[in-house]
Amino acid sequence: MPAIRPHAKPALVLAGALALAGCSGSEAATQEYPAWHNTDVSTVSRTVTGGGVAMATSMKPDGTLEAVALDLASGKKLWAAPTTMVGRLPGMGVPAPAIVETGGGRAVAASVDPFGKGRWHGRLVVRDARTGARKWTRPVHSTFGPQQCGAFVCMSEHTALSAARVVVLDPATGGVRWKIPGVAEVQWSDASRVVFLRLARNPVLEAYDLKTGKLVWQQRVERALGAGVDMSGGWAFGATGEDLIGYVAPYTNPRTKKVSAFGMFSVKLSDGTVNWMRPSVVRVYPSGSPGYAPVVRPVDRQGRYGGFARLDPGTGRVIGQIPASQVPASGWWLAFPSRMEEIGFLRHGGSGTTFDLVTGRELPIEEERGWSFCVTDPKPLTLKGQSPGFYSVASLCEFDLAKGRRVSGHTTPPGWFTGSHGGWRIWRDEKGGLHGVNDATITSPGMYG
Repeated sequence: MPAIRPHAKPALVLAGALALAGCSGSEAATQEYPAWHNTDVSTVSRTVTGGGVAMATSMKPDGTLEAVALDLASGKKLWAAPTTMVGRLPGMGVPAPAIVETGGGRAVAASVDPFGKGRWHGRLVVRDARTGARKWTRPVHSTFGPQQCGAFVCMSEHTALSAARVVVLDPATGGVRWKIPGVAEVQWSDASRVVFLRLARNPVLEAYDLKTGKLVWQQRVERALGAGVDMSGGWAFGATGEDLIGYVAPYTNPRTKKVSAFGMFSVKLSDGTVNWMRPSVVRVYPSGSPGYAPVVRPVDRQGRYGGFARLDPGTGRVIGQIPASQVPASGWWLAFPSRMEEIGFLRHGGSGTTFDLVTGRELPIEEERGWSFCVTDPKPLTLKGQSPGFYSVASLCEFDLAKGRRVSGHTTPPGWFTGSHGGWRIWRDEKGGLHGVNDATITSPGMYG
């Protein structure tokens, strides 16, 4: 879901137009559940978990990056190691490390370390996720970064070269199990299969058997959204049940001034069959994963925006909407409550408006609260030795919509934003600190997957 991720600039423009270890411990996010807060990190990526460890990419004061591992139960820092980006595109955001569980409650962590001299030099390093002990390394010329795919490590290699490929690596030894040519990114995997988005002129979703590398099915994205898809605008995928829901953002070609095909669609994970399609809609921000709580806004051929609609990820049907006539004039940001049954239009420093997303009825603004971006005009990260244009992942704050002011005190963001993995919900605050709460929520994707 690269280029359109908040806080990638395109995402905020779209949303605005459309819308220590010492601090770790039992300071509860709620009164009932185990929780922790670690403000010794300056997180800039999303967070991944596995083997009782949480990991993210953090930016140091000198502008360099490091992969940081925290104990999932306490939030205490376990270890950190330098990391870098060699070949990553700014619109894709800063990648998180990859964690692959290896059985027996253990896991390995994969990240790209700086190595050698020059722009295109690095190495993939795989470590014990809990101790940080190095297991094996692999030279890297250019890559989008490692990803977990079932019980293996998947990584795009040579992304800046014509010899680009994706390799599937044994987490214990680093041996290549199989590979495919071209540039691709993992969008979903389980114990037996992986689904890649192949980033070609005509982008394709492809499913492979993880053990053998045999192609199981493939589906052209253009079949769902129409000819002229360009992934430069960004994309996002999320799974629900037996289906994979995808979103491709619009992109305006600077030479032709034409807008690419865009929209949301669903395919069966079993065979790639298209379940439903919603071309010419944009995903709004903040909102849930496409596979959990997609909220979209239609755009007509003249580029005019319609109202807002929440879709059923299983069927693509509209389960709640407000028409364009009810959308307030400019100067607002979207704000959603904990369960997204309402949609709010936040006006900073002033009174906003709120609607019931099912009935479309305007609600009294008094006592209404909603979650929106803490910062609406973020600054790019001042990274050392990296291409400019990278932004940290966004943070949400709770607002009093009647007054347009933040709600004071420590509050926990909603599940549609944080997601949940094994009962743990982890989020980044606006200063980069990490927070976690184990409220036994069922595993589900958040805005960042």
